[in-house]
Amino acid sequence: MNRPRRAFLGALAAVLITAVPGCGLLSGEEPVTPGKEQAKIRLGVLPIVDAAAVHIAIKKGYFRDEGVEVELKTIQGGAAGIPGLVNGELDVTFGNWVSFLNAQAKQTADLKLVADGYRGKPDMFLVVVTPDSPVKTPADLAGRKIAVNTRANVVELAVRAGLKAKNVDANSVQFIEMPFPDMQAALQRKDVDAALLVEPFLTRAMQQIGAVPVLDTITGEAADLPIGGYATTAKFVKERPKTIDAFRRALVKAQQDASDPAEVQSVVTGYAKIDPAIAQVLRLGLYPTTIDVQRLKGVVALMKANGMLTEDIDPAKMLL
Repeated sequence: MNRPRRAFLGALAAVLITAVPGCGLLSGEEPVTPGKEQAKIRLGVLPIVDAAAVHIAIKKGYFRDEGVEVELKTIQGGAAGIPGLVNGELDVTFGNWVSFLNAQAKQTADLKLVADGYRGKPDMFLVVVTPDSPVKTPADLAGRKIAVNTRANVVELAVRAGLKAKNVDANSVQFIEMPFPDMQAALQRKDVDAALLVEPFLTRAMQQIGAVPVLDTITGEAADLPIGGYATTAKFVKERPKTIDAFRRALVKAQQDASDPAEVQSVVTGYAKIDPAIAQVLRLGLYPTTIDVQRLKGVVALMKANGMLTEDIDPAKMLL
């Protein structure tokens, strides 16, 4: 074969290879092409360990490798991210399953569940008080003020379920809404009698002010409670299916990494601004890599049992 012909065939082969979508990619998937879709996601997050996988994915370049640019926007609670989705300020948000299910049931938003984020286990979702508090047992919480980050969310559900398991009337409790970072000071000022704290604020309060746990909420009917995950709108999925799939692939990869506590510790000192010594002893939950529909149906049942949901809702219909 003469040299010009070999050169022509080599060039033709190169063209054919690049023309085949995904050909040669080790992942077997084609990265999002900005020319086809706007490959940027405005993501609502909280400075808590639940969302550690997002920061792991950023640190390790998982989103970048998938061709997605992620812009983080801090929200106060999972419920607070839903209006941002509806009005277009956010494309995806981390949030608690209770708020997502409530919004879908009440038709205030048409949500699609993107990925699981965090699942509870004992000794990490605790109601705490100050060392000098007269509250010593779960029974002493009756009639008290308990801080939660937002109302009608998974935090309130966990407290209600935990109180019910201890034969305490949850309706006697006054829930006070405030951001997690403000709860430690509120306890010290006696603005509230107790607070449901999550990490990293839980360990910080225990070390800095000697906060004492009086109720472990991840027990009884709330055992292995799904805490939160990531959701978007049906509209966003329809408009940018490649972008949301690429985002999910990167996030799930980071969720798998987060099963190693050292990976969580490596990022939480930055985005949550906590001391490395505290990061080493955080009480961590689980970081699932798939959405467990049966567990979410259990959340629906628990919401109904505790008077936080009256409508019917099937989580399976919310999956991508």
